Amino acid sequence: MQTDEELAVSIQQGNQSALTELVNRHHSRLIGYLYRLTGGNRGLAEDMAQETFLRVIRAIEQYRYPRTFKTWLYAIATNIARDHFKRAEMRYSMIDVDSNEYINLSTDHQPETTLIVDAETQGVINALMSLSEHQRVVVVLRYYEGLALQDIATTLDIPVGTVKSRLSLGLKKLKEKLERSGVYEK
Repeated sequence: MQTDEELAVSIQQGNQSALTELVNRHHSRLIGYLYRLTGGNRGLAEDMAQETFLRVIRAIEQYRYPRTFKTWLYAIATNIARDHFKRAEMRYSMIDVDSNEYINLSTDHQPETTLIVDAETQGVINALMSLSEHQRVVVVLRYYEGLALQDIATTLDIPVGTVKSRLSLGLKKLKEKLERSGVYEK
């Protein structure tokens, strides 16, 4: 099985099936990442994931091996999310717990269990959205996407020390917010 990096080089050489393989490997995880960055807006996350892959196609010649393809992909996705929220006309509003826009993570179909899980999920999403963008991105990349600190630094083009600082501050604020909301207890 080819690595992501080998597939990216293969795309540069004109292999269209390599692109299909990369999309299949990363599409779901990328939507999950963008879902968390957008505060649980599934439609917006899907649109941003599609835009990310379009930019990958347009910019594939700029990818340079041996850079990790995943960090390059997530850097593009992060920039798309940043651009979205920077637009002057964009004013983000949190979704309601009653909204059907968020993903139901419950496997138990009991109504009361579903409500509790959905409320807890929304509490975590709201807490994540209360972080600064810089802190939210590093927390999501580290704990939801499982990237190493060096990979996060490469993705965001910042020093590892800055990643550690943002992660530390973000986790502290996240814990405080979750404790205040009752989602997380000491």
